[in-house]
Amino acid sequence: MQIIVVDKRLARARTLTLTRRHAVFVFAAAVLVVLMMSGMFSFLTVRAASSFPIPIVSDVISFVTRDQMERQDQRVRDSVTALARKLGEVQAQLLRLDALGERVSRATGIRPEEFRFQELPGRGGPLPGSDSMTLQDLDVELQRFTKSVEQRADYMAVIEGEVQSQQVRQALLPNSKPVSDGFIGSGFGWRNDPFTGEMARHEGIDFAASPGTPIHAAAGGVVTVAERHPVWGNVVEIDHGNSLMTRYAHASRLVVRPGDLVKRGQKIAEVGTTGRSTGPHLHFEVHSKGVAQNPSKFLSAPNGLLKQVAAGSAQADPKALAGQAKARN
Repeated sequence: MQIIVVDKRLARARTLTLTRRHAVFVFAAAVLVVLMMSGMFSFLTVRAASSFPIPIVSDVISFVTRDQMERQDQRVRDSVTALARKLGEVQAQLLRLDALGERVSRATGIRPEEFRFQELPGRGGPLPGSDSMTLQDLDVELQRFTKSVEQRADYMAVIEGEVQSQQVRQALLPNSKPVSDGFIGSGFGWRNDPFTGEMARHEGIDFAASPGTPIHAAAGGVVTVAERHPVWGNVVEIDHGNSLMTRYAHASRLVVRPGDLVKRGQKIAEVGTTGRSTGPHLHFEVHSKGVAQNPSKFLSAPNGLLKQVAAGSAQADPKALAGQAKARN
């Protein structure tokens, strides 16, 4: 690029030649001058605004500062909202945990006054230090506490399931007296047969009672037999699961049929003297895996029932009865 300079003071015109290098140098110099002037102007403006406030500059600075503060406040509000949401979730889990604890305490027989889930336990300790907890620290602690509550809720759910399973198993044990009235006429074990007088093993307990006395299921289960038998007379057999079975014999009348689902204490028959019987009574047996068991192991014992059964069994000791048989022979 060439520039021709003409002036009356010059004897003749001059020609200046500008190369690309010259153009780059001029452009860089111009940019540098502009930057220096802009920086100096900003410095002088801020300093002047702090010493002698200028309305326009002050407004600009206030606007920038206010915008930064609003963004910071919004971040804090968002953090607080997130923490509040997590706190609500933790509170819901605590309510669930309290409900689980109350159900488990009732199932296990813990009295409410001994273990209150709604009240905080006593706490104490030295004065806390001067360090304050930040939002990040609070978030980390809240997450840890949430996981801890979830784990405890899972543990309590497992415990509740196990307690309920034990209650179901307990409900299926034949430990309820099958007749409310009556006394034990014959215990479990060896005895003299009432018809032949010979030694015979008695695989149950005989409850002497008036004809028509209600017979109740000793535990819940399914009726497998409800029929007339040449030896047992009118007999009912109930399967309680876990290879447990109970038999109720010599009834005058049956009120259940095979396949019926009965509950503990439900009426299933009435006392009679059918079958091989010398008088009105209930013959009650308990079988485990097909083997007759002493019902006194299962029955609850109001009014000394177990003592009567134990006395009857002691009198029917095999060795003692064998000696009595030899003496008679």
